[in-house]
Parts: sequence; C-alpha cells; structure tokens
Amino acid sequence: MTGVTFELKATDGRARTGVIRTTRGDIRTPAFMPVGTAATVKAMMPESVAATGADILLGNTYHLMLRPGAERIARLGGLHRFMNWEKPILTDSGGFQVMSLADLRKLTEKGVTFRSHVDGSKHELTPERSMEIQRLLGSDIVMCFDECPALPADRARIEESMRLSMRWAARSKAAFGDRPGHALFGIQQGGLEPDLREESAKALRDIGFDGYAIGGLAVGEGQEAMFACLDYAPDMLPNDKPRYLMGVGKPDDILGAVKRGVDMMDCVLPSRSGRTGQAWTRRGQVNIKNARHADDPRPLDAECTCPACRNYSRAYLHHVFRAGEMISGMLLTWHNLHYYQELMAGMRAAIAEGRFDAWEGEFHAQRAEGDIAPL
Repeated sequence: MTGVTFELKATDGRARTGVIRTTRGDIRTPAFMPVGTAATVKAMMPESVAATGADILLGNTYHLMLRPGAERIARLGGLHRFMNWEKPILTDSGGFQVMSLADLRKLTEKGVTFRSHVDGSKHELTPERSMEIQRLLGSDIVMCFDECPALPADRARIEESMRLSMRWAARSKAAFGDRPGHALFGIQQGGLEPDLREESAKALRDIGFDGYAIGGLAVGEGQEAMFACLDYAPDMLPNDKPRYLMGVGKPDDILGAVKRGVDMMDCVLPSRSGRTGQAWTRRGQVNIKNARHADDPRPLDAECTCPACRNYSRAYLHHVFRAGEMISGMLLTWHNLHYYQELMAGMRAAIAEGRFDAWEGEFHAQRAEGDIAPL
C-alpha cells in the first residue's frame, strides 16, 4: 500500500529500531503513542505533546463516534485539523472499549450492538462501520475491528473469540479498500495459548496487512504471563512490518516488550498517573501527594529537562496537587510523557549502537536505587 512504509534500521537481540514513514511524518520505533482518547491528550496542548518527542498519537474510535461523532469531525476537516495535531494519528477500532465500557452489549457474527455509556443511546459497530468511522476521522493508521475477551478466560471462549476476530479482520480489510497514504493493521488474538496465537498470525498473514498488532494482552494476566506470551507471539508476525503491542504499559513493561521484538505501544498510564499525583522517573515512581515533599525545594528529577523539573520544586508540585489546582495535572502529565519519550529515545539509541543489554542493566539498577532520600 503506497504512502506508509516500514524500514528496519538495526536489531540487537530481538530488539529492533526503525522508522515508519507516513505522509504526515516519520514515526521512530520503538515508539510510544500517547493516548488522545477524546481528541485530546488530557491536560496537554498538542504542541506540548509534540515537544515531549511524540511522533504519533492514538485516538479512540468508540469515544469519538459517540461524542462529537465521526460525521461531525469529517465535516470539520478531519481529526488532525479538529484537534490541531499535524503528525500521524492511529485510531483503535472501538472493539476493546465496547467490551469494557458499553452497556447492554450484544455480540453477533455481524458485529456488536450496545448502549452508549455517555447517554444510553443505541449503536451498532461492525467491521464495516468501524472502517467507515476511521475513514471519516482520517487517521493515518487504522486498526481492524476485533473482539478482545478479558483474561482469565477459558480456552473455548478464547478460541471462539479469536476466530470471530479473524473473520472480522477479513471484512475489515475488504471494507478498508484502497486508501493510498493510510495503513491498516491486523490484530493477533489467542490469549495465552501459543497454538491459537499461531493460528491467528497465519490468518492475518494470509489476509495481508501494513502492520500487525498483538492484542488481548495487558487485560489482567500480569507481567510474567504477558512476557511469556511475548517470548513467542511477535516472532509469528512478519519481520518486515511494524509490530504493535496494544495498551502497554509501565516503563518496565515497555522495556520488556521492546526486548522481545515490539515496535509500538500505547497506554493511558503516563497521563492518568499525572492527574492522580504519580510521577514516573528514572528512579521509579514518585507519589507527589506524600507529606515528605511539602518542604522539598528540589526538582522531581534533577536530570529531567521537562518544564515541571526545570521550573518547579517538589514542594510546589505537592502544594498544587493538594490544593486541587489544574496546573498539577498539567505539569505531572508533561513530565510523565517526557520521561516516556526519553525512555524510547534511550532504547532506540542503545539498539542502534548494539548495547541494549547494558542499557537495560542501567535502567533496572537506577530504578532499584529508589527515589532520592527525604531531606
């Protein structure tokens, strides 16, 4: 498909670095995609998100179809113009949110009917409608419509769900059609069952996609089980296409995924944590709510160059969080997104220079030290 290509630049073990080229700009991999659920990364201006080093954002089909509506966004010039973000956007299919958020949902071969969690209105989402919504939004990378059962689930349920998702993947590809400059990614399912993952990967390879996602993880199975699955799942997918692990995660989850051959990730964690007083730093997590920060004139992270660390003390960040001031979520979210992008840049450089194992050792050693001692 013209307009979106993937160039693998270097590997170190199973870790990979490269670039996804789109008509709206390059996405350096491994890439972390901040989540702009409702056409905004919460508490951030789009130019601030770009300043953290993000090459691409994720938008949520389910949320945008309910409010303000895909047709309205299309009339207003598409999602990029609507939210003032000129770089690439990936939209998810809506399948996961339907399963996790919608009320009174009914699943059939055709698709899912459900009631909106916003106002109770009735909607139907099918592979065809998901492709239409994502076309109206104008996203650069479109995801197949799939079903994602929460884990743990019994094998029969996972098998049935995966095969339905593969039938929906074929329908998604047919409905996507020929859209130069836009990419369609398939989604591997199969829970924690290697044979079902292989069956799913083969079905997706036979259909043929511009990139491949690993779905159905980070849904309650725990890090050990997720890593055990990632020990084999990425290698079942084509080597010359991007591999995207959906909904991950904490910094050590991301590192573990990259180590196992994943190229792209997304997660609400850095922005959600920022709004609840949690900061991610190279020394691990800091809870700014804690009283120990109230008189601390030092920055959150002395090595960080984000505005929160450059210009404000822990004492100030503690105060504005306690006072319920909006700037608290803004500064901590900026810091967290900056840290996540710094993490990705560090991994890209380490892979390119063939020192990924050493970088990983430093990452874990620094985190093991824990936060700086209280004054």
